[in-house]
Amino acid sequence: MSTVTVVGAGAVGVVLAAAMSDAGHDVVACSRTSAPLAVERDGVVRAPAVRVRTDPATVTGSDWVLLCTKAQDTTSAAPWLSRACHQGTTLLVCQNGIDHVERVGGLAGPADVLPALVYVAAERTGPNRARHRRGAHLVVPACPAGERAAALAPEGIDVRLELDFRTAAWRKLLTNVAANAVTALTGRRMEVLREPQVRQLASTLLTETVEVGRAEGAALGHDDVRATLDFYDRFAPEDGTSMLYDRLAGRPTEHALFNGTVCALGLRHGVPTPVNDAVHALLQATENARRIPQPQVRPAATTARTT
Repeated sequence: MSTVTVVGAGAVGVVLAAAMSDAGHDVVACSRTSAPLAVERDGVVRAPAVRVRTDPATVTGSDWVLLCTKAQDTTSAAPWLSRACHQGTTLLVCQNGIDHVERVGGLAGPADVLPALVYVAAERTGPNRARHRRGAHLVVPACPAGERAAALAPEGIDVRLELDFRTAAWRKLLTNVAANAVTALTGRRMEVLREPQVRQLASTLLTETVEVGRAEGAALGHDDVRATLDFYDRFAPEDGTSMLYDRLAGRPTEHALFNGTVCALGLRHGVPTPVNDAVHALLQATENARRIPQPQVRPAATTARTT
């Protein structure tokens, strides 16, 4: 048995905390709310044996720390990480993006930092509560820490060791860059990607991302565009994306991490990304609208009529 601290009790954090608890590990979940963890699968809701903490001062050093916050919330996790990470801890960064290690630089103390690509289809349905739709797959670098993670993984969590983690991270970005953007902008679930014009838009977003990834040294090709579209097709029409769920709940989205990264690196390498630029601008505008107070609209004055 290992001690495991899960920082962030969103959809991914709840699913992973429950799996670790089911395997017999001593699990603590760090959350903004004290609500008990609950995970739903196939219509069945259960409460795993996970202790919830809302105060970083109540957390002690752990063998493993799983950072499951959204990437933009990484710095807010610093108080939790400073308490949970110590000599001998492995910090598994279970976040999106291509810069996991750099993102937590200076926050992990003496802990070993291991990036992880997470393939878990889950939806946050309430405080510390998630619906696990499908998938429980992690990709980590092929290294000693990665081998330890694979050995730790409970039944039902598949951990794959990857020699070319850079390319794997860009392939994960491909899965996010079109589906998340399109569903967040339209407010629709994965079924929207089956419409011909929307599918062509997704294909263009992916093609631009492949070219930027190649400029960054990832071993990508045009076959990755087709493979990603095929990956989308395996989702049920009613499935959603993390950015759609965040948009519907009024939470900040990870658009800067997805399309924003493609735009910024495309500019650095001189690779044109006009469609990602446009989509990123629209996503940023919707994010800004969430923060800007909307003016009160007064009802139009009525005019009396006589007959």
